[in-house]
Amino acid sequence: MREIIAKTIISPFRERSTSYKRFTYNPYRGCQHACIYCDSRSLCYGIDDFEDVAYKSNAVELLETEMKRKRKKGIIYTGSMSDPYLPAEEELEITKRSLEVIRDCGFGVQITTKSDLIVRDLDLLKDISERYCSVVFTLTTTDEMLANKIEAAAPSPSRRIAAIQALVDGGIHVGIAMTPILPFIEDDEDNLSAILTTAKDAGASFVYASTGMTLRDRQREYYYKKLDQYFPGLTEIYRKTYGDMYSCSSPKSRELKNFIKTKANLLGIRLLSFGEPIVCPDLDSQRTLF
Repeated sequence: MREIIAKTIISPFRERSTSYKRFTYNPYRGCQHACIYCDSRSLCYGIDDFEDVAYKSNAVELLETEMKRKRKKGIIYTGSMSDPYLPAEEELEITKRSLEVIRDCGFGVQITTKSDLIVRDLDLLKDISERYCSVVFTLTTTDEMLANKIEAAAPSPSRRIAAIQALVDGGIHVGIAMTPILPFIEDDEDNLSAILTTAKDAGASFVYASTGMTLRDRQREYYYKKLDQYFPGLTEIYRKTYGDMYSCSSPKSRELKNFIKTKANLLGIRLLSFGEPIVCPDLDSQRTLF
């Protein structure tokens, strides 16, 4: 871990226009979860060593300053680049202090994470939910042994499921991001069914789902090295199937998309498309709050 000083800390969300403002916020740079597939290793993000995690020591102060300058309140999205609940957060508490500022400034929040450490901040999330709060847990498998290979330093799937249950019991709107789904590793109906069923049983009410992954420059090199370590022979299959493609869908993508849609409908989980901003069914009724 090393300290860096940020010049700015929030930026406008560059996707669909909404009736309210959306901003991205990342108090950490890099990640400690060691997921073999992470797209943020790519050259375009400018992080030379993704495991060399930096924390922005002035993040909380900048966040407060920049939010107070906004003429219109909105939703702060965090977790798009680096998980806001890295192991270091337990001691540094940057995300916790950020939530206090978000609450006090009257903004909403959406958090994407793999960590059950978020349960520590349940009381803050409850306060923020009076305006708007949702949490998205990344969940690509319920197989503990597989997760230990592909997400070695992240909390186990069972810990994430327990965290979903705890947040839902606390009144927080929670869903899952079933992405990426690694071709030839996770792209089977049994795996997808287990994820959706387990998440629903814990109280998740929505899902973002993919049927593949991205691969580009440094991300591809790192991923293939890990495939050679954990899944010998699979790298050559990837090379033959995808070449230098960036978007690598499962060969069974069409069937899996239909399966996910059918299963989600059966379970009563709302299936969202990526970039869809409204993850809470009653957010439209809250638009005057922003």
